[in-house]
Amino acid sequence: MTKSDRSLTVNVFPGGFNWPLYVGQDRGFFADQGLAIELQGTPGSVTQMTDFARGSFDIAMTAVDNIVAYVEGQGQATIGPQPEFFAFMGVDSGFLSLVASPAIASIHDLRGKIVSVDAMTTGYAFVLYEIMRRNGLDRDKGDYTLVSAGGMAQRWNGLREGRHHATLLSAPYNLIAKTAGFSELVRATDVIGPYQGNVAAARRSWAANNTDKIVGYIRTFRKSVAWLYDASNRAEAIDILCHHLPQMPRDIAVASHAELLHPAHGFFNNCELDLDGLKCVLELRSRYASPSKLLGTAGRYRDPRYSNIANA
Repeated sequence: MTKSDRSLTVNVFPGGFNWPLYVGQDRGFFADQGLAIELQGTPGSVTQMTDFARGSFDIAMTAVDNIVAYVEGQGQATIGPQPEFFAFMGVDSGFLSLVASPAIASIHDLRGKIVSVDAMTTGYAFVLYEIMRRNGLDRDKGDYTLVSAGGMAQRWNGLREGRHHATLLSAPYNLIAKTAGFSELVRATDVIGPYQGNVAAARRSWAANNTDKIVGYIRTFRKSVAWLYDASNRAEAIDILCHHLPQMPRDIAVASHAELLHPAHGFFNNCELDLDGLKCVLELRSRYASPSKLLGTAGRYRDPRYSNIANA
């Protein structure tokens, strides 16, 4: 890979779930693979997927549900079906918790209240619908009011300012909310079981011409996750997170370490897609997406060849 081939633009939502990327940059793991990473922030999935379709960046760190939705032409952005989109690496189960205003003691208390999502038809909206349904609240019956509020930073601000009564948050926003006295009602996977949350995704035509970059990206991400799980690196890891997210108090960074690197529900050690988790995503989309559509098999939304090369 020549020097001119080193650059790689990665579009991300702000948050602690970008920790492996920060480690890869600061520890030189990306450089070891001949890569120079530029992180590009996005305010929400509609913007991210629209820019993705335009080729404004190379890799999207996003919920796999976004990839499924836009392959099927079910996304909120008016960009039509995007068969070019696919996931090549699994990152986590989403770290999702349903967080509510301090006065809300249970999910049942959300009847008649305002609940926010990123976008109505993608991301983690269907996870929210399912959690509410299993607790006796039906969106189609108007048991609660839904609003589209953008990414987690925007949703936390809406919750904090009293414009919404509950939303799904992950670290560090759920931790910040708890510190501020808000109620963490339930962890999503405790309700719905295995779930594939964030993934690394690319466009098929771009990937076919950039196999070395994707393989190097996977290898770096895996190395970064392994480094994070090494207890001897804990202090430095927290320093790295605080450096990249200077607005994050150190106590929240410490709590993020415990949550994002939890042995049972932290970052995926192998960085592989969770096929049971992906099955859950497809089942929820089949249940809630409108118009209803029989979805394809997992192979329609993923390609394991790059991971297989990285394993070699």
